[in-house]
Amino acid sequence: MAMQVPLWHHYLWAIRSRGAARVQEYQRAEDVLLTVLEHLHTLDPRFLVDYSRDLEAFQFALRSSDGPLDMAVPLSVEAAALLVEEPEAAQTGDGPMSCRLGVPRGGVGLEAWVTDDVFTASSEDSTKCLGHIVPSKVLRVLKDRLVAAIVHCKHHGLIAPGSLNADSLKEEKLGLSLLVSSSWRTICFTVVPVVRRKHRVPALEGAQLTLGFPEDSLKRIIGQGVALVPSNAQLWRVSTDDLLTRLLNALGSLQGHRLDSLSVLDRVNHESWCDGGRNPGLTFGHLKTVLLWASVLFPAPEDWAELQGAVYRLLVVLLCCLATSNLPHFLHPEQNLLHDSGLDLRALYQRVEGFASQPEAALRIHVTHLGRSPPPRLSSGVRALLQLPASNPSYWATAYFDVLLDKFQAFHIQDKDRISAMQSIFRKTKTLGGEDR
Repeated sequence: MAMQVPLWHHYLWAIRSRGAARVQEYQRAEDVLLTVLEHLHTLDPRFLVDYSRDLEAFQFALRSSDGPLDMAVPLSVEAAALLVEEPEAAQTGDGPMSCRLGVPRGGVGLEAWVTDDVFTASSEDSTKCLGHIVPSKVLRVLKDRLVAAIVHCKHHGLIAPGSLNADSLKEEKLGLSLLVSSSWRTICFTVVPVVRRKHRVPALEGAQLTLGFPEDSLKRIIGQGVALVPSNAQLWRVSTDDLLTRLLNALGSLQGHRLDSLSVLDRVNHESWCDGGRNPGLTFGHLKTVLLWASVLFPAPEDWAELQGAVYRLLVVLLCCLATSNLPHFLHPEQNLLHDSGLDLRALYQRVEGFASQPEAALRIHVTHLGRSPPPRLSSGVRALLQLPASNPSYWATAYFDVLLDKFQAFHIQDKDRISAMQSIFRKTKTLGGEDR
């Protein structure tokens, strides 16, 4: 075991050593796009420029994997004056709230948002609502202005040649994807129109979440309001990505290796499980969700005091999700993030279990790390044990995951009550035949 600890830390050090360069590349690409958005604002003042990008840079520095990055474009609208209408048909119960944004009759300062290019008049004879700001129309206008701004900036030398090409601009379902070159790296941004407003977030008001996060951090996040983004052609929805990134940032203020464990697994995922990004696999968003769940399931500081143990907290949650083909959304657990993912979950499970049983091969990044690996941590499989939460959700609890940690020789907790609870669950799983033999 003593030989493994330096290996984990050396792997983390290698990730961190590249972090500063990655942030610089991100900031150069971001500067190019911000320059374009500044001119877009002069063309159409309804679209603002958001310079508060610290959270995005923070998250990018944690990652080794590539993937689209959101660039929010706030709308210059008095959001508190808008009518938020929640159509019954939009409430499916399997995700964040969807709504229409209505313009009230007699609303002050909303004249720019009742023009035909972004607005559709109400077909109903309403005494309160003139009509609605339509996401598909807003996206269409944003795309046209973005193309014009890119052409202007290139023509006047405001951005470096080759740094951005309007031909790469594509209209996605919920935003506009755009490739921006930064040094030798090309970064894909998703430009998303956003309406910021105060709004309740019931998912963050549950007492069970407060255990895993800094005191008062959830209240502070709720107080900052939410971002409404396009949900489909007609509806807006609360952006859970924005909320999850703020929760991730809150974890960074706690002592321990929570964020380090995420960086390590993202690197292993990219290099080993996805073969250097050549094969499809888990996204950073998947792993971020795993960390958020692990932080709630393992709220004790001692769970995160040591790097190797911290990584195994994420691994046991991830393995359970892969074995049951269900990764619950952190804010909307009824939504399965692995549903329709197109991933070969069985093959992915085998890779992740192989790493958890014998991680040394994936952690070796230098010839000096070559040598005999310790024997596998697992003497037998755990897949049947991992599937118990699918049939009984009460297993989604600390004591059950402590059993899994013990199977991987990563349970080093001294708390007597917790040891007793873990042993009780272990005896129950043996009675149920949940342990592979």
